[in-house]
Amino acid sequence: MTAVVGSQSKMLREKQKQLAEAVVERQYRLQPEVWEKFGAVGWKKSIRDVNYHLTYLAEALDFEVPELFLHYIGWVKSVFAGIGLPADALPTTLEVTRTVLKDMLPEEENILAVAYLVAALERLPQMPVEAPSFMPTQEPYAELARQYFNSLIRADRHAASRLIIDHVQQGMSVRDIYLQVFQPVQHEVGRLWQMNRLTVAQEHYCTAATQFIMAQLYPFVFATEKTARRLVAACVGSELHELGIRMVADLFEMHGWQTYYLGANMPTTSIVQTVMEQQAEVLCLSATLPLHLSLVAEVIAALRAADSSGTVKVLVGGYPFNVAPALWQRVGADGSAPDALQTIALAERLAA
Repeated sequence: MTAVVGSQSKMLREKQKQLAEAVVERQYRLQPEVWEKFGAVGWKKSIRDVNYHLTYLAEALDFEVPELFLHYIGWVKSVFAGIGLPADALPTTLEVTRTVLKDMLPEEENILAVAYLVAALERLPQMPVEAPSFMPTQEPYAELARQYFNSLIRADRHAASRLIIDHVQQGMSVRDIYLQVFQPVQHEVGRLWQMNRLTVAQEHYCTAATQFIMAQLYPFVFATEKTARRLVAACVGSELHELGIRMVADLFEMHGWQTYYLGANMPTTSIVQTVMEQQAEVLCLSATLPLHLSLVAEVIAALRAADSSGTVKVLVGGYPFNVAPALWQRVGADGSAPDALQTIALAERLAA
């Protein structure tokens, strides 16, 4: 991050509260028919949402990666449509935000943020209102994934569990269950929540049920003959979206690696200490939200300081790194890959 960009993101954060309030006040003045019907609760939620917009904008500025903000705005477009807001609500919000930043920040402190907002406005018409389904369409996985998904939506965890265990006992590999059933179904659950077709409670239930069923498969996961290679895997900071990195760690285990999975909400010192104590060759870090990218960089910097020989390779993954494939270089990692199998292949090359 250059000094100029750092100054802009710092100023944006320092004035974020005042900026958010100014944006919402102008929103309500320009579109009273859209916002006033939500009352006092709606006002508070609007302040919260604009704060989110500004936070994502600041993170994109920090790493000089506009795609982080543009993809976030695409997500917001889908959310706005899902809750029934009119099509002009989001472009008006972006226009108002641009105006407020130009009015309330010095030009030298708003120029790049305004450019990102302009890019979002230009890209917005091409952004889909509804993301395509993640469910597989080819057999033998399509029907199994559909049945598993339906069991979760019915809140029938036991039926979902029986379905998976039966298929494993009939010869389907646990790896295929992970990649062809769990992964697409979880993505589909997230997509439907984003579109306001599933509640937060339903999304959490589906995730917890899948974690429960994954635990039942561990006798198969840990039965693989092990090599000497060691992996530590963790989520950074307050990151609580741990299912993806847990699946990655399990797939490493199935490929013969000895894994040390730390889970979610891990402090930097604990991650670094574990890597050194376990003499791991590879550290995998997960960040689902751009808000945690600074913590990813912090963990990597701390590990580099502790690992003076530079033998530990760091791989990063998660939504931000899929959005911006070169972002791993910005946080100081050794690489990134878009899925678990490519991550394993990359780790084996780097650790060779």
